[in-house]
Amino acid sequence: MHRLFFISPLLIALTAMAGEAPPTSNYDGDVLLLRKTQIAAGDAVVASDVKRVRADADKTLRAAIVTITQDKKHVAPGGDPHDYVSLGTYYWPNPDTPNGMPWINKDGEKNPLKDEYDEPRLMKMCASVRILALAAYLSGDGKYAARAAEQIRAWFLDPATRMNPNLEHAQMQPGKNEGSATGIIDSRGLTDVTDAAFLLRGFAAWTAADDAKLKKWFSDYYTWLTTSKNGKREADTTNNHAVWYDVQAAAIAQFIGDEQAARQIVEAAKTRRIARQIEPDGSMPRELGRTLSVTYSIFNLEAFFKLARIARNSGVDLWNHKTPDGRSLRGALDYMIPYATGQKDWNLKQIKAANYSGIVPLLRQAARVWHAPAYEKAIGQVKDAKGLDRLDFLLPPEK
Repeated sequence: MHRLFFISPLLIALTAMAGEAPPTSNYDGDVLLLRKTQIAAGDAVVASDVKRVRADADKTLRAAIVTITQDKKHVAPGGDPHDYVSLGTYYWPNPDTPNGMPWINKDGEKNPLKDEYDEPRLMKMCASVRILALAAYLSGDGKYAARAAEQIRAWFLDPATRMNPNLEHAQMQPGKNEGSATGIIDSRGLTDVTDAAFLLRGFAAWTAADDAKLKKWFSDYYTWLTTSKNGKREADTTNNHAVWYDVQAAAIAQFIGDEQAARQIVEAAKTRRIARQIEPDGSMPRELGRTLSVTYSIFNLEAFFKLARIARNSGVDLWNHKTPDGRSLRGALDYMIPYATGQKDWNLKQIKAANYSGIVPLLRQAARVWHAPAYEKAIGQVKDAKGLDRLDFLLPPEK
């Protein structure tokens, strides 16, 4: 548990000199600015935290740049190596037909062939950019900014290696389609890239021209996301896919400067997502009906919490929103806690061993958002808790 912080006059002055808080979606921008200021003021504890971030970033410095075109095993149906292509996560050859077509769904059973497609490299790229930009912003070390900028340019901007701004061929299902609406969830990590662009501003390695070109890429992607057949279908779903869709759409709208669209998305989430997906008792029926009901309940909570952080940047409070009949994010978290802490047995379908570790960072956020120490206390009772989050110090200070 982090110590309390006394905001001294010197720290206030240094914060003012450090500039505006970045409007990031994965982290609270005000906290990022505060931590950066504390480092400048000589705070040894925060400096130690940032040292861990730099250690992770140093590993990424030694890793190869990732592109969508390099060593591509599977090309999209149109033959363009710049097109993103992935395989339906739970789709397998049909055992009842000679050629295995059409493939069939086995919910919760991941086809290992999926790892031969583009999703792993997309996820790796997003994670690399995230930690490099974070290390650059907090430490001021330009070597991290240079590597992050190089990775962003390779994936999004360089004509030889850039990804086309669509997911038309995401999670294709052989014998059924060449790409599905559900595949849009593959790119939920793109918010790491928009965050990185905010954090890299001011570094020589990331120019205004780079920023403008990346905004153009995301503007084109946003147009595809919100107007394509698959994009519209994903927006109309009623489970975790819908919330993750909103996470992408709202964060990208904020990044490209369409604040009106961003606000509309997060405001509509009160009725389109919270009211439709969360029951008054906090349960989420669409996730409970899956073969991995624990996994998807926590996964959807993660999406809701991230959307609430993004909404804050648009002046919309999803954290404390409650429908007239009592549906809320807090209620959804409270529903899961007795199972995560072993007070109740989970009796719904979970074809793989349930792991509750994903609820730990949500509890830590909840303790600060709602000023409720009981959530922090509950972490010690979570059956699968794995110690402190390495980025725990980027949460708001305890009150």
